[in-house]
Amino acid sequence: MAKYTELAQDILAHVGGKENVSSVKHCVTRLRFHLKDESKADTDYLQKRDGVVTVVKAGGQYQVVIGNHVPDVYDEVLKVGGLADGGSLDIDEGDGQKGSLFDRFIDVISSLFQPFLGPLAAAGILKGITALLAATGMEATNGIYVVMNTLGDGLFQYLPMILAVTAAKKFKMNTYTALAIAGAMVYPGLAESVAEASKVFGLTLTLPAGGYFNSVLPIILAIFVASKIEQFMRKVTPDVVKMFVVPFVTILITVPLTFFVVGPVANTASSWIGVAFQAVYDFSPIIYGFALGALWQVLVMFGLHWGLVPLAIMDMAQNGSSIILTAAVLPCFTQTGVLAAIWLKTKEPKVKQGAMPALISSIFGVTEPAIYGYTLPMKTPFIVSCLVSGFVGIYLSIFNVTGYAMGGMGIFLYPAYIDPATGSFHSVIHLAIGTVIAIVASFIIMMLLKVPTLYTTVDSPVDGQATPAAPAPEAKTVSASVKDETVKSPVTGQVVALADVEDKVFSSGAMGKGIAVEPAIGEITAPADAEVKILFPTKHAIGLVTEDGTELLIHIGMNTVELEGNHFTAYINQGDKVKAGQKLISFDTEAIRAEGYSLLTPVIVTNSNDYSDIQTTQSKEVTAQDDLIEVVK
Repeated sequence: MAKYTELAQDILAHVGGKENVSSVKHCVTRLRFHLKDESKADTDYLQKRDGVVTVVKAGGQYQVVIGNHVPDVYDEVLKVGGLADGGSLDIDEGDGQKGSLFDRFIDVISSLFQPFLGPLAAAGILKGITALLAATGMEATNGIYVVMNTLGDGLFQYLPMILAVTAAKKFKMNTYTALAIAGAMVYPGLAESVAEASKVFGLTLTLPAGGYFNSVLPIILAIFVASKIEQFMRKVTPDVVKMFVVPFVTILITVPLTFFVVGPVANTASSWIGVAFQAVYDFSPIIYGFALGALWQVLVMFGLHWGLVPLAIMDMAQNGSSIILTAAVLPCFTQTGVLAAIWLKTKEPKVKQGAMPALISSIFGVTEPAIYGYTLPMKTPFIVSCLVSGFVGIYLSIFNVTGYAMGGMGIFLYPAYIDPATGSFHSVIHLAIGTVIAIVASFIIMMLLKVPTLYTTVDSPVDGQATPAAPAPEAKTVSASVKDETVKSPVTGQVVALADVEDKVFSSGAMGKGIAVEPAIGEITAPADAEVKILFPTKHAIGLVTEDGTELLIHIGMNTVELEGNHFTAYINQGDKVKAGQKLISFDTEAIRAEGYSLLTPVIVTNSNDYSDIQTTQSKEVTAQDDLIEVVK
């Protein structure tokens, strides 16, 4: 433990000192600080410091990524800083977070929308396909059209029900009480019923046509209000009747309050937000398009895009279309262009090898491998990508390119821009032209510039002399303690490339090379004869060292640390010796997914640098104990 004392002291000193720390906790890979003043932290120093993988700042958290030994470093941070033990869980932003109001706003928004972004994108693609069918002449009464329209529109129709679940989790209230409130808000014939009921009180109350179907802000505010009522009732209600009295009173007060106060206020605010964005757009599409296009990738890096995504969803739900995010939909293709140039021009084998998979990912809208692996560290390609994205944003804004659904990313984006009412391809055509501009312009500009080096230094040529050869890369030191090994899959499921994992710390390879599996069965087995080096109290992650020296991290799901061990059962203890195929952990897949968590499970070789090569399976599906990873000494 003492060997981490110096690292802990250095980290504390460079986050602004212990007096700058409001709180600190940790998950499986990183220390999660809440700092009083982030400007006091020396991020450049920490990113370069041995023992620190990288630094991530998002939603008010200052995350120092350590690796498998983060629990030891965390203990030393508490000890040398004299800080209170916050436990090994992610900080709950709802409990006294000291960040700015803006940070708290970003955190709330991301917590509400992030869990269902995948299904939201899928539903948007389906709506786009439905619009394409209508544009080709298919009648709305056609059975295929009816089915496709239902598939795509179902999520948007009952969006308040989904938001009720995520809002209940964020605002800490009973999920089923929240669903009861949402159910009342989307009850058939609601608008007419409320209008009649309001006359009893001498009022004239008009709800949106169709009630609160497709709405966003009313349900969020309703559940926030309901959570406060529920919390109060829990305190004052005797335990013997608490089970039914608390939800009874919460629903009884919240639903009428929503119909008469919260809903109208939220709808008015929604309208104002849409009007405000439209006003800026109308004032100058050029300024709007360039600013949003150029800054979008930076906003995403810092998690600040969450301030805009829900506004676009809200605008889409209320008006059936939106221009709010149009200028920000093509930066993935500017990454494609600069990466193509990097791949052609670089003299570094390691860059050439990794740039192509990152390029392919960018075509599908996944830019983290490109940004964090290549363009951002090189700086120049990232700047080119942002600037070209700004000018593409201008083009899209000038031609009033409009989205009609929250569609997918990358090449899956286009169907969402077909006008379902008229079948017009106006927006799709200009989106396609914008895509070509994004790729070609960023490629040409990057081809005209020098590609920075990441791993080697090339001396400048002397006048009249040939360019000297670049120094040979330093031979990689392979640890004598490791051997070639085939690592078996610890879980049955669908194989997913590590670059496609949503957590950038995993997808960027910062923790090491590996692969991920979407579990079909809730059971983790030992991938080899090994020792359990780390077993988190939350049982969502386990670190193993095999008898041949391979260090493995198996991380069950994304952000599942927040479940505090619920739905997980461990059958081993830290320090145990296990045999290949032995059951280590079981987990309830349905319960975890029902709470809004992804179960995508990265399997990482954390000592990847000890090997000359790490190869992963090419199979699309694996069964537990199938070959998954080959480590080559």
